[in-house]
Amino acid sequence: VAICGFSTGNMSKMAQLVVLLLSLASVHGLFLRSSPATKQQQISRRDALVGSALLPALVGSVLAAPSEAADDAEVPIYFGVGCFWHVQHEFVDAERSLLGRGDDQLTALAGYAGGKQTGKDTNRPGNKEGLVCYHNLQGVADYGKLGYGEVVGVRVPSSKVGDFAEVYFKLFDKNGDRPDKGDRGPEYRSLLGLPGGKDSPLYAQVAEALKRSPLAETLSLAAGGGDDGDTLGKRLVWVMDTKEFPFRQGEVYHQFHDGFFPGEDYPREYNSLQQRSVAGGRLKGTGCPDVV
Repeated sequence: VAICGFSTGNMSKMAQLVVLLLSLASVHGLFLRSSPATKQQQISRRDALVGSALLPALVGSVLAAPSEAADDAEVPIYFGVGCFWHVQHEFVDAERSLLGRGDDQLTALAGYAGGKQTGKDTNRPGNKEGLVCYHNLQGVADYGKLGYGEVVGVRVPSSKVGDFAEVYFKLFDKNGDRPDKGDRGPEYRSLLGLPGGKDSPLYAQVAEALKRSPLAETLSLAAGGGDDGDTLGKRLVWVMDTKEFPFRQGEVYHQFHDGFFPGEDYPREYNSLQQRSVAGGRLKGTGCPDVV
């Protein structure tokens, strides 16, 4: 709301309401102090009456707008279907096309989810969350041994969850499987994370997106319990509760990486997002063996 060039956008709801009431009161005050009505004063009276009529709508807009914004708050979700390199690229594109985000606003990161435990962080004893790492020679917190799968985490407005689910289902082949069948094991299982899992109020958007997909009669969504098995050949997606099975960011090395299928050699400007994100403080090391 703006009054005479004064923006109330950053004020509390009560403060905005007070400003509106004072503005209307000032109009009425000028009218009450007027001498016998002239044509100009009659116009002022009419304007004051119009202002009074608009008061309920103005008050309603002040009180309702923050609620509407809260209803569309960003939520953390994740998607996994095989190797996370190509999946991250597709969700970066989705953030740009569906949300209009620029390079410094992107949230899609490669990582891990779906395991029940974490590895010990011997270098940072204060890290109570532990570690989840890619396969490494040191044997530190190996994500496969800990029951995790490769996913891409992203934060989106709650009203857009269905749109991102639609992008996700397009990543499967016509048989409801991951395209990279050479990758075997539960590390590459299909995972979809929502706050609340299948009991989430957002789940209806996901189910509707699948219903619109060519995979509607092929792919099934099942509640995951953690450390779940591979989905290859099963036409299945494990739906996880992000509160119980949160996203764990992957190493810097894996971010904005080329895929390994033909056509997945991405432009240099995409790959350079890795170092630019590190330099901008948006991407940090996890404590796992890495390039940083």
